[in-house]
Amino acid sequence: MGLRVRLILVGVSVVACTGAVAVGMTAASASSRAVSAHRTVRVTRDRAALKRARLAYDPAIERRINALISQMTLQEKLDQLTLLSDGQINDAEAAKPVGGVFSLTDPAKIDHYQQIAVQQSRLHIPILFAYDTIHGFRSIFPIPLATGSSFDPNVARTDASIGAAESTVVGLKQVYSPMVDVSHEPRWGRISEAAGEDPYVNSVMAAARVKGDQGNDPSAPNKVLASVKHYVAYGQPESGRDYNTTDMSLARLWNFYLPPFKAAIDAGAQTAMCSFNSLNAVPGCADRYTETNVLKRQWGFDGFIESDYTAVAELRSCPPVNPNTGPCGHGVAPDGPTAAQIALNGGTDMEMVSTNFRDFGAQLVASGRVPMSRINDAVRRILRVKFRAGLFDHISFNHVDNRQTPIPPAYRAAARRAADESMVLLKNDNATLPFDPTKKTAVIGPLGQASGTGVTAPGHDMLGPWWGQGRDQDAVAPYDGIKAQSPDATYTPGCTLSHSDLYDPAGECATVDDAAVKAAAMAADQVILTLGETREMSGEAEARSNLDLPGQQQQIINDVKSTGKPFAVVLFNGRPLTLSQVAATSPAILEAWFGGIEAGDAVADAVFGKINPGGKLPVDFPVNVGQVPIYYNHEPTGRPCDPTSKYNSRHRDIVSCDPLFGFGYGLSYTTFKVSNLRLSSTTMDARNGTVRASVDVTNTGTRAGDDVAQLYIHQVAASLEQPVRRLRAFQRVTLAPGQTVTVSWPLTRNDVGYYDNGGRFVVENGTIEVFAGDSSSESDNRATFDVVNGRALTQGNPFGPLLARQAKMMAIQRRP
Repeated sequence: MGLRVRLILVGVSVVACTGAVAVGMTAASASSRAVSAHRTVRVTRDRAALKRARLAYDPAIERRINALISQMTLQEKLDQLTLLSDGQINDAEAAKPVGGVFSLTDPAKIDHYQQIAVQQSRLHIPILFAYDTIHGFRSIFPIPLATGSSFDPNVARTDASIGAAESTVVGLKQVYSPMVDVSHEPRWGRISEAAGEDPYVNSVMAAARVKGDQGNDPSAPNKVLASVKHYVAYGQPESGRDYNTTDMSLARLWNFYLPPFKAAIDAGAQTAMCSFNSLNAVPGCADRYTETNVLKRQWGFDGFIESDYTAVAELRSCPPVNPNTGPCGHGVAPDGPTAAQIALNGGTDMEMVSTNFRDFGAQLVASGRVPMSRINDAVRRILRVKFRAGLFDHISFNHVDNRQTPIPPAYRAAARRAADESMVLLKNDNATLPFDPTKKTAVIGPLGQASGTGVTAPGHDMLGPWWGQGRDQDAVAPYDGIKAQSPDATYTPGCTLSHSDLYDPAGECATVDDAAVKAAAMAADQVILTLGETREMSGEAEARSNLDLPGQQQQIINDVKSTGKPFAVVLFNGRPLTLSQVAATSPAILEAWFGGIEAGDAVADAVFGKINPGGKLPVDFPVNVGQVPIYYNHEPTGRPCDPTSKYNSRHRDIVSCDPLFGFGYGLSYTTFKVSNLRLSSTTMDARNGTVRASVDVTNTGTRAGDDVAQLYIHQVAASLEQPVRRLRAFQRVTLAPGQTVTVSWPLTRNDVGYYDNGGRFVVENGTIEVFAGDSSSESDNRATFDVVNGRALTQGNPFGPLLARQAKMMAIQRRP
């Protein structure tokens, strides 16, 4: 390993270790110390993560950009707007050079093409090499939905920091991360890639990941450029089917789906990726309102927007025209030139895979359909990002191949801490867990060890979707982790799960070996069931219409239950599942998600009590799929749900108004009490006032553990219906038995205001209810304050006089 690589590894090891210190000591270590004095947390990690960190405008860089643009031909400019895949790049393309290349991970090839671009092209402009480092490059961390369960932004930041360092080793300088798509749609496979249903949690995790990726200086040798995606509202497709239509009001767009993108931009994200889907009938990569008016003008984003894979070509009607090949579908452009025109004028700066910008840009400029100023603006943005990344000044042609090298111990330790923090204890009747590792343990279930076509090692599934350059053999399978702590453990799969990307009912636990399952359980003192989805069942283009355990896995539970042996279900999955039957028949349930390379060790840590699970759900688990979409921060309606009465908003065949397991919920091996909510004032000035909310969190049990204090608000009356609750702050704390900590958060106009149907932020006078607890459903701690000197509430439609004009102007702005 070269000196440069060693330095990078050391630097990130420090980040990982300091992240662990910031998180606080683990439950295990806390239990060995005396109870400390009462302390107060006034600067919480959620608010620290959201602190603005945009890169400063640099006049020197702008002068260099001006000098380059003045020398560039139109064709050279259009080449900069071109983003090719690893299968498209060649020496000729590098010599132009193209603006970017993605998914190439061979450092020898990266160096080869970069050397051609820098040394042989006329203006020596470097290529930006990018990759989907989503939850790790080589060291695969828990999926982002699991990281959301940690309610700890330091977990996300450490994940991104290590992923950035490992990516730069091979020559990459941009990652297509973070994904921040809020989703109320568990049928959608890509819910696994973001932090769940809440805009605030997604905002915090987005900002943390951007800061982990870029640090204070993206030109540093172990840092990369972040690309926030998918802009915007990609996470709410009809029927949960990927790439499908999305339709919503502007108020919903601004209050639910745009905030995480704004948080990522404020954290310094230099690039963004527009989405495949259409929003209110306008495709994401041709939406002038969201790309130009909101992102670039209102938010002041000065980086560039790249399209998603062939998204520009997909703007065309089918069958495709000019060219007569390639993807098509949206039908907002009759041909390639028009697709390029509306994407460029919409605000997309760089085209991925398809090449309509380059192929038709000259004729579009000549005809006046795309102004030359727009081409120059796109080029300027791309060059600005390349300068900020240090590509012009710190270029290297001696990168190292780390795709097969051992994972450093510090990275494994960080991944294990992340998996430990991400697990959620959903049920634990009669303290079934933790188990005793000295007793004989039977591990039963198809997720204990992966096998079959496409599997090269038992840990295959633990990597989850988008496993980067992670290898199956890098991951610790659940059975292997359990056996390492309970040496007499045995394994019985019970059934097989196919690892096909397509639906394979015959191979998805179609039959259960009942005799083997019962025999294994009878021969053991305790049973751990490893059930759920394979990694192929989640992620892009993996929507499910049924959220039950795939196949006959419930039968495995029934078989083990019939033996009378104590057992716990450990779930591996990339989305919320419908667990009504599981919960009715199982004494203990641990949600482990896909935990990355250290998943198996982390599961063993939890089931044997080496750590105390402290995660909380970042998304609702429905009673059944008919409840979808179900989310905690819904509007109240005029007839709120009451399952005992007829004329209200209910399902007649679900005798509950609630999810099976709700947002913010999670148990522990100890008990906690959140109490004594108090406010610093009974009023808040709408212009510049602050009300500080404080709450005490006490470990009332007998062992150390983590709890997540959560602060919610509700506006009692407003001009537009407001959610029944909105999360506005949280803090994960580690407490020894008997220990109390006070957590304190400031609430400002940014917390109590909301966006109206014109996309305008308003702060209205009125009463704000404040709730504190360790789940979204608690009401034990309630207080109120009044907002004053804000906008008066209006009656009826508050935007009536302006609505028609506003709608007309927005239609013009959004028009291709």
